[in-house]
Amino acid sequence: MRTLATGLWLPALFLAGLLFSYLPAFHHPAPHHVSIAVAASPAATAQLQHELDVAAPGGFTLRPTADAAEARAAVLHQSAVAAYVPDGPHPLLYGAKANGAALEPVIRETFAAVAERAGGTLAFRELVPTVPGDASGSGLLYVVLSCVVAAYFMVITMQRAVGFGLRAHVATSIGWGAVTAAVAYLAGAYVVQAIPPNPLYLLYLFLVTQAVSLTAYGLVPFFRGFFPGIAITLFVLLGVPSSGGAVPVQLLPGFFRFLHPILPMGNAVDALRSVGYFGNSQLLRPTVVLCAWTAAGVTLILLGYLRQRRRLAQVAADQTMTEYVPGPPAEDPTVMLPRPVALAPHQHHFGDEAPMLTGRVTDPSGQPLPGTTVTVIDTHGRQLVRTRTDRNGEYAATGFSEVVAVVIAIMPGRPAAVAQLLLDPAAPVNQDIVLGAQLPETREPDGSGP
Repeated sequence: MRTLATGLWLPALFLAGLLFSYLPAFHHPAPHHVSIAVAASPAATAQLQHELDVAAPGGFTLRPTADAAEARAAVLHQSAVAAYVPDGPHPLLYGAKANGAALEPVIRETFAAVAERAGGTLAFRELVPTVPGDASGSGLLYVVLSCVVAAYFMVITMQRAVGFGLRAHVATSIGWGAVTAAVAYLAGAYVVQAIPPNPLYLLYLFLVTQAVSLTAYGLVPFFRGFFPGIAITLFVLLGVPSSGGAVPVQLLPGFFRFLHPILPMGNAVDALRSVGYFGNSQLLRPTVVLCAWTAAGVTLILLGYLRQRRRLAQVAADQTMTEYVPGPPAEDPTVMLPRPVALAPHQHHFGDEAPMLTGRVTDPSGQPLPGTTVTVIDTHGRQLVRTRTDRNGEYAATGFSEVVAVVIAIMPGRPAAVAQLLLDPAAPVNQDIVLGAQLPETREPDGSGP
């Protein structure tokens, strides 16, 4: 049962997430506090507000403007989703499809009924259409989603990168983020033509990759094998429905409207929408939030590094100062504990158990030393695994539980070398070893060899 639970918890999380996140968000969209600029007096606007509150309670929030030009400007600067000019027999509604393609029909239907009750016929004018290649208005969502998913899976697969330290992981995150942002932008703007071409998109696509990848990597030391579920919940299972890219945020239930300005995906979609369609009018909040997520990821990485260093020192001190007392046997005999084994360097395939310890043994000049015996013991002297280096002087092993270990490299005719390190299933280690120079041969007093 424990093996099944270990293997199925992530698929079960996906199932629950799609059923209880996507379904509640998308199955019954309804307007909530949709901001409309009205070119009318405060008294006339209040009367219209009362009329809409009766028809759709909480659905619309009207604010009066001095004239039609001011109402129109409110739409172009994203301070209102639409603008209504009630003068004359043909009241005019200004819309912006780029602010939510699914929201525009709802607004038009509502204000057509308002105009009809007033004895007029509604006229409509589109102020900010989407690009021709994005008829559904969801192009921004899928460009951002491609970057989020690519960043997430990069962190997952890089956990198998043996020998990659902290700096290498961070450098890979930055490099992969730049490549992902460039590919997503070029494909979306020039290949599919689903987003407006604007080089500033590159910055925000890069920021969202860093917000996701650095935060996910920072979760690894604290949640270990559970970090994929936490990351996918934050960035996809909750991030997509609250992003406002598939269904405009004004049509979502309250929980997802609350998440929208917090999670990276919603802020990335808002930033791209502002850059591509609204002249960079509302960039402050998305920029600050994406930078804050990136900073939070860097902070988690640093805290995890310090935590690992303290744990290494503490475990080493505890095991040195106390006598070894054998632990009790596992209560569940079906639970198979890891068993350390030696591996052939560079010969593991996808699906095989990844090496946890790798390294290369060389002489002081950097030449490999094949056939060197490498022994891994714990701090009580118990042997965990023994192997020999290959023709390139390399060795590999896996199957360790979390333990402070000592690696000993021995080759006849050279002084032995010893290194102490922390072996952790969640963090593969590369330990290169340099053996000293060849020892001179010792001879007997009569001049004969040993």
